[in-house]
Amino acid sequence: MMKKNILVAGNWKMNKSVDEGQKLLNDLLENFPNLHSNIKVAVAPAFLHLGALKAIFQKNTNLGMAAQNCANKKNGALTGEVSAQMLADFGVQYCIVGHSERRQFYGETDEIIAQKLKLLLENNIIPIFCCGEMLEQRNENQHFEVNKSQITNALSSLSKDEIAKTIIAYEPVWAIGTGLTASAEQAQEMHAFIREIIAEMFGKDIAEQVLILYGGSCKSSNALELFSQKDVNGGLIGGAALDASEFLKIISIANSL
Repeated sequence: MMKKNILVAGNWKMNKSVDEGQKLLNDLLENFPNLHSNIKVAVAPAFLHLGALKAIFQKNTNLGMAAQNCANKKNGALTGEVSAQMLADFGVQYCIVGHSERRQFYGETDEIIAQKLKLLLENNIIPIFCCGEMLEQRNENQHFEVNKSQITNALSSLSKDEIAKTIIAYEPVWAIGTGLTASAEQAQEMHAFIREIIAEMFGKDIAEQVLILYGGSCKSSNALELFSQKDVNGGLIGGAALDASEFLKIISIANSL
């Protein structure tokens, strides 16, 4: 039986000094496992640190360089923004868009996220598109509706070729940084639902190709149970990615499947 494709992506968020980031990345590479062909790993430091860390990323082609965000415009008088083309010129391979923190704290809408997706794909950067519900939405049984709305609004303008290159990360907002984690059953249920939505929009063959990651307090103690689920293709890792030993354990678990 053919092994499923898996991505383990570490999101450092607004953490680490440059020196700390260099040490963390070097520690990862010193103990980096030989990956199976179906496993990929990426790390997303802060924008400001990409320059200092680029040379370390280049030491191992199995460690992809990712960005945490990008602008929704090509260029122009947009103080403080970073364009998809700038990221591509720099060699960034992946970019996270639509993270719940961007939606919640910076007012990003599905329309803005859709614009970012298009620009990333135009610049040959793989988007990691995030979707997920708040705790009150799950408690009110709106979690399927919320995720379907976010996915259809942001992805409907993509072509079949574009969606095949896009990674989806399901992140139950109530499980981010809270210590709470969706059960393996809850994760599988939502991942299967997301795959069904993609099948309805783009066809079953495309849906089977799309990687759907779990994000939300994923760590070495629950990674095996989560990643073993049929429709879970790895994880978007937050806090656990800030510790080299912990992140390596998660990578090794993914590599064992």
